[in-house]
Amino acid sequence: MSSKKPLPLINSQDSEQISPEKGDVNFLDQTLRPTSWNDYIGQKNIKDNLHILLTAAAERKHPPEHLLFYGPPGLGKTTLAHLIAHETRAQLKATSGPAIEKVGDLASILTNLSPGDILFIDEIHRLNKAIEEVLYPAMESGSLDIIIGKGPSARTIQLDLPQFTLIAATTRIALLSAPLRSRFSGGVFKLEFYTNEEIEKIIERSAKILGVKIDDSAKAEIAKRSRFTPRTANYLLKRSRDLAQVRKSALTKETVMEALNMLGIDEVGLNATDRALLTVIEEKFNGGPVGLNTLAAALSEEQATIEDVYEPYLLQLGFIERTSRGRVITDRAKMHLGLKSKNKLI
Repeated sequence: MSSKKPLPLINSQDSEQISPEKGDVNFLDQTLRPTSWNDYIGQKNIKDNLHILLTAAAERKHPPEHLLFYGPPGLGKTTLAHLIAHETRAQLKATSGPAIEKVGDLASILTNLSPGDILFIDEIHRLNKAIEEVLYPAMESGSLDIIIGKGPSARTIQLDLPQFTLIAATTRIALLSAPLRSRFSGGVFKLEFYTNEEIEKIIERSAKILGVKIDDSAKAEIAKRSRFTPRTANYLLKRSRDLAQVRKSALTKETVMEALNMLGIDEVGLNATDRALLTVIEEKFNGGPVGLNTLAAALSEEQATIEDVYEPYLLQLGFIERTSRGRVITDRAKMHLGLKSKNKLI
């Protein structure tokens, strides 16, 4: 079987553009996903580095080296994997850490890859240790070591794998072992929160794909409440569009504000749980510090949910602080919520 060699990067102007007619209305998130580097707004440093890496790999006629993307949910890690596959015309096979339960699952995935394929593993930090160790030789030398049998009669067989690129994504890079992180020879990239200007451009593009007209003031209002995250911005845009459609009205700032107020999203993007978290710290724990375990119990939330979903944005806004003794609410958060500071005993 002949090897499939990656082609040079496609000119972004030649890339197929998604239109409302082409987009599958049943999978809007997929429809809104960028299909060219020009469409992918923000993360300029990462895009520049990937352009060099992918262009060099194409000139050498080799698959790109293994890549790891990390950062809060919704910033575009999965989109980058799809873009890389699209721009190199490689087949992308996607899975996730929790879906790979046994070594045999990973072995099946790896042995079914074709030369030049891209394997995308989302939430890779949730791989168990035994499966992670099988990845080491696969990533380094393109081989798969499988142990057959148990005890004295056990033997190891080595299977050669086709050249492939592993692209992994995680929201919790600290949970990845150092040996696994070091094997991402193409680079480890952190995705940053977006600016309001970048979010507005994303909203404008998404509105065009959805076939709706949106006022500049409405775009600004959604961007202001989007938590600096494209996924959230697209979600708020879709819900605002729904209200405008039902009311038979234009997508104006007033319509957006009504839709977001119905969702419980305030003027800086806080939802009911965000406000409850801040209120609990101030009113039940005198402004903090309060430990994560105690805070999670008071909110009836998982610790991981607080750390991964709510805290990153509250820290970005400067509404809470992490200290060695626990979480503390800031004066800025108290002003926003209209909370009165309690007198503390020093």
